[in-house]
Amino acid sequence: MSSVLRIHWTIAPEIAPRPLINCNRCGFVKAYRCSGKFRVNANGKRIDVWLIYRCVDCDNSWNFGIFERCNRRDIAPALLAALESNDPALAQRHAFDVVALRSQVGRVEEFSDVVVQKQVVGDGAEGGTALELRLGLEIPVSLRLDRLLATELGISRSRLQALEELQLLVIDPDGARALRKHARDGTIIRIDLAGEADRHAVISAAGG
Repeated sequence: MSSVLRIHWTIAPEIAPRPLINCNRCGFVKAYRCSGKFRVNANGKRIDVWLIYRCVDCDNSWNFGIFERCNRRDIAPALLAALESNDPALAQRHAFDVVALRSQVGRVEEFSDVVVQKQVVGDGAEGGTALELRLGLEIPVSLRLDRLLATELGISRSRLQALEELQLLVIDPDGARALRKHARDGTIIRIDLAGEADRHAVISAAGG
């Protein structure tokens, strides 16, 4: 049996980014939360669609533009039905589009809270001495890779750096630079724990 335990981590953000907007009711810049509701306005053949946000303090509304003066024929019937029914998955997809949010408001509050689902791939390696972690993200997260690994493996970021310097931790792509970047879909992390006294605890934590 291989001594390498291969695990797939599926990572999902818990809290959607919140645009920071000058609330005309509060009189200050406030964070706005996604309501999960779309507003669809049809004017003849033209359709405007917004995702509605609410001020966290006074509930004042702000509209995040999704479609502007779009021809009805250019929107697939299934998509239009999802918008009109406030499809939760579609609302979530737009709520986590931080690039689009920034393009409309400039300042956005992001959160690093994530949920990690861990699945061992193939046969588990009892007494294994190495890990191969593959990251899966459908939605980008605002969490550095070193923080993710430290939290989920129960080891310090300085130790991760030391393992990398000893070439016992290898990241594909980007190498050591990836530790200081946000966790990305498709990243593969390989860690040789053969000489580590706590390898069983680390491997157990990696597999959940």
